[in-house]
Amino acid sequence: MNANRITRLKQGSENPNKKYVLYWMQQSQRVFYNHALNHAIEIANQINLPLKVFFGLTPNYPDANQRHYLFMLEGLRETRKLLIENGINFIFKLESPEKAIIEYLEDADTLVMDYGYLKHQRMWRHKVWDYANRYLSDLCIDIVDSDVIVPVDVVSNKAEYGAYTLRPKLHKLYGEYRDYFGLKKLKITMPTQYESDDDLSDPMGLIKRLDIDKSVLPSRIYHGGYSEAKKHLEYFISVNINQYPSSNDPGYDRTSKLSLYLHFGQISVLEILEHIINLLHSNQITQEAYLAFFEQLLVRRELAYNYVTYQQGYDRFETMTESWALQTMREHDNDPRIYNYSIEEIELGKTHDRYFNAAMKEVVHTGYMHNYMRMYWAKKIIEWTPSFKSAYNLIIKLNNRYFIDGRDANSYAGVAWCFGKHDRAWTERPIFGKLRYMNDKGLERKFEMNKYIERIDNMTKN
Repeated sequence: MNANRITRLKQGSENPNKKYVLYWMQQSQRVFYNHALNHAIEIANQINLPLKVFFGLTPNYPDANQRHYLFMLEGLRETRKLLIENGINFIFKLESPEKAIIEYLEDADTLVMDYGYLKHQRMWRHKVWDYANRYLSDLCIDIVDSDVIVPVDVVSNKAEYGAYTLRPKLHKLYGEYRDYFGLKKLKITMPTQYESDDDLSDPMGLIKRLDIDKSVLPSRIYHGGYSEAKKHLEYFISVNINQYPSSNDPGYDRTSKLSLYLHFGQISVLEILEHIINLLHSNQITQEAYLAFFEQLLVRRELAYNYVTYQQGYDRFETMTESWALQTMREHDNDPRIYNYSIEEIELGKTHDRYFNAAMKEVVHTGYMHNYMRMYWAKKIIEWTPSFKSAYNLIIKLNNRYFIDGRDANSYAGVAWCFGKHDRAWTERPIFGKLRYMNDKGLERKFEMNKYIERIDNMTKN
């Protein structure tokens, strides 16, 4: 793999009494196209030790409910099976990972971590690093960036203004990071292949025992796991890829749905990219389709990771966007709103806007909302809520509550875009000021919106 993916956080000293190499799997919840796992296998093979893979399930992950937990556990069940098939020990603990992992550090020669991008994820890793620095002088720690194509700090050292500033840098670099050549084979295995207080074979049974929010039902349509991700990828490639340039139309179900699986690291963005490149080279997709999908998969996605890495306060209204946007919002915060809906009316989709109501119904029932409708949905909440700050807080709350792929870099960047981040100033108007405005007439002019409503009604009628 490209050496720039790996950062040595702590140099350890040689100790012949160490029993294994430890990979803390958290962000990259998969076996294939997992650079951190391959790096851990390489180290284990070099020093003739077995490998343990650790995963800690925190029972109070920020804003997560049973919908998110079930999707993740379905994926972890499959990951456990694949690890064991490859002779790799898997540890699953029902405890916040930065705490549960401590007991396994003493006997580890090297700790390999995958990269976490949000504040609490970085905090977890820092706590483990700090503990090792204080108490484990012989432990070596490496961190490996495996969930973006080009590592965030390689492509840029600052918050990029928009996609147009990041795009040329990514186009120049991404070829150097097509750097996965298959799962490496572990030389030495351990007799015990699974260590856990709970059995992952029954994810719903496990969830019933967790003290988590169970008010949001799991999706009946989307299920977690690498195999499910591959099904969506293969269907998208065979049916929709050449129509992807028109995927903004909510009337047609042409999006890939892969964001659900990328969110939990159940499939690698690099694996998806390799599939698309191979199709392009074999003339199975058009150049137009390839570039449109490449823009979303690489440029827009990595812009979001750049955002949460370098934008201080990416998750706070006062600091999540540009100064011009904050200024125009201050100037228009007290503009009269024609419609003032309660939180309950918005959440239940009981507004005058049937397109908004359909989008709300889609995400409440399925855990997914069509990509274009996410922008429209957020813009309407801004328009119908007493203040910009209360609108921002409500959008984040509903996004984190219902979206399977919520609570990540793409979510924070996408919501911030609706408040001017990575966008430009537009002609000034009431309520929105210089923020971009969207309305139902625009949807009707560009898209087959009656088909969207019909599709959502059919999807959610049972």
